[in-house]
Amino acid sequence: MVVMLFTACDEQHEHTAPAIRERDSVAVMTSYGVNTLISDSGIAKYRIVTEEWEVNANVKPSRWLFKKGIFLEQFDERFHVQAYIQCDTAYYYDQTRLWELRSRVRILTKDGLRFSSEQLFWDEDRHELYSNVFSKLVTPERTLQGSYFRSDEKMTKYYVSNTKGSFVKGDFDNESTENTNTTDSAHRAQDSIAKSLHPIATPQRKITSIPLMH
Repeated sequence: MVVMLFTACDEQHEHTAPAIRERDSVAVMTSYGVNTLISDSGIAKYRIVTEEWEVNANVKPSRWLFKKGIFLEQFDERFHVQAYIQCDTAYYYDQTRLWELRSRVRILTKDGLRFSSEQLFWDEDRHELYSNVFSKLVTPERTLQGSYFRSDEKMTKYYVSNTKGSFVKGDFDNESTENTNTTDSAHRAQDSIAKSLHPIATPQRKITSIPLMH
């Protein structure tokens, strides 16, 4: 007796495991302990100091990521320091040349101006800074705070809306002096009449700061 055995070959199936990480999330470059100058048209624009710098060209839009904080020195055309900038997290969108700074954003300019907020955008093409969250601006003369902030890149011209602010006493003294000079002749003309009606009261100024409402 002959026993014939037939072995059938099953079709082979390729088994693939899903990628551990999506390609879009993989950084092109990651650097640690960075201290470098960033130039534009051959001119050093600012210095970056950071613990970790990640460059990701796969995500849309492409960006640089500074997840562990960043410290920036901003320079003018003559390589003079204009401002110091720092925050806990930063993103730089290289295609649109836009910085997004988040969490404990702090700026100190060469003129002594101090800025603080939880979010700030820096548009390099428009040469301006802006924020849509609560921000505080302190200069040697005054303090301003509000829910919207916009400024030129050098922070010499700025605008704060929905503000509350305080001003130095001299601001109001100067304004008071101008108003007094303008109306002095009218006051003299009324003195004789006022004296016959009631004694002249000497005004006393007690408030040297007021809230600004917009």
